[in-house]
Amino acid sequence: MSGMIMPNIGAFIAWGLITALFIPTGWFPNEGFAELVGPMITYLLPILIGFTGGRLVHGLRGGVVGATVTMGVIVGANIPMFLGAMIVGPLGGWVIRWFDRLIEGKIKPGFEMLVNNFSAGIFGGGLTLVAYKLIGPAVNALTDWLASGVQFIFDANLLPFASIFIEPAKVLFLNNAINHGILGPLGIEQAASAGKSILFLLESNPGPGLGILLAYMFFGKGIAKQTSPGAIIIHFLGGIHEIYFPYILMRPLLLVAAIAGGASGIFTLQLFGAGLVAAPSPGSIFAILALTPKGNYVGVILGVLVAAAVSFIISAVILKSSKDTGEEDLAKATEKTSALKGKESRAAEFIQVGKAVETQQESSLSNVHHIIFSCDAGMGSSAMGASILKNKMKQAGLNVSVTNTAISNLPADAEVIITHKDLTSRAKEKSPNAHHISVENFLNSPRYDELIEQLKK
Repeated sequence: MSGMIMPNIGAFIAWGLITALFIPTGWFPNEGFAELVGPMITYLLPILIGFTGGRLVHGLRGGVVGATVTMGVIVGANIPMFLGAMIVGPLGGWVIRWFDRLIEGKIKPGFEMLVNNFSAGIFGGGLTLVAYKLIGPAVNALTDWLASGVQFIFDANLLPFASIFIEPAKVLFLNNAINHGILGPLGIEQAASAGKSILFLLESNPGPGLGILLAYMFFGKGIAKQTSPGAIIIHFLGGIHEIYFPYILMRPLLLVAAIAGGASGIFTLQLFGAGLVAAPSPGSIFAILALTPKGNYVGVILGVLVAAAVSFIISAVILKSSKDTGEEDLAKATEKTSALKGKESRAAEFIQVGKAVETQQESSLSNVHHIIFSCDAGMGSSAMGASILKNKMKQAGLNVSVTNTAISNLPADAEVIITHKDLTSRAKEKSPNAHHISVENFLNSPRYDELIEQLKK
């Protein structure tokens, strides 16, 4: 999922900026520019995700089929189809990959282009119809279920538990349906009689999203960590909450943090009897404070801060505990197994073989012409690492090219691959014959100088 979302974060940010600036309630309202908002979120972003998902499975050909099939879920639903795109994009790539493997070596010379084009068109068109008929109605049914759940909890006076429905609905980009279709009308009725309503803050509270983005900023990795500060500005100050949804989609377990943060914020608001006089749009902290009635500022601000704090703590635990088991831990475990067994175990023998292969690779750097930096998305951290090593190579007078790419795009014949230590095992699966180098920090690793010295020798 991260491989589909992260390469397209730039497009999400572009859409967020245009939305925050030019919608009627934005900072610089512009009717012409605001017309970009709807098509971008309805068509551009889902199609990019679908294309990327298909491309991850079967290259450019899979990407074309994945993007085509994504149109089926877009037209088959009346909400932005990000989740649908993440399902049908890889599915389209997988189906066309299966077909290509089935006919491999069986096409007569001269008919390759004809078969390739028509097979992509036939499978793409057929899957598009399936996506239109099945995925769209399923997501619409999910929307109705979430809306009825929010209504039931409100009627039962169990308001904090509404986050169980609201936060997942937001991540599925149903936030406007929940906010303007359910909470807004109910809140207007309350505000007309009481002068304020807590319902205006159930969905628009920026606290849960702020906590998640802060956790990524401090404990995230790669491009997610690097883009989170900018996303915080767009989310918290600009009020475009959709900007943090991809960060949850990367790691769906963070929904727990969003739900807990949202429930904590609602409970705090109830405790202080806080509310707003109208629905803030967009959900910027500035808009929220501008619509806060006198005597409610403490409760509203605490509602946002408590939600952010709870969300941050839970998100930090999830992000910090998601590290892969390291090779050193595996070696210790096999050593313990050997000691208990009284002789060397098969696992220990396997590790020794692996070490022998690594030793052999250490002496195979005499004819290296290309070094690849790799990370999840192939951007951000790996690009910066590649830039640093390029400069070092130039200073050392070595004629070795340095590039960066996503792990999913690593070539089988790669010579030297540099990855973060948490991703090295995946890189080895993709390119087992390459010389692999693990680093803890792409920006400042002593392994770069060691590699240069080895190349000199």
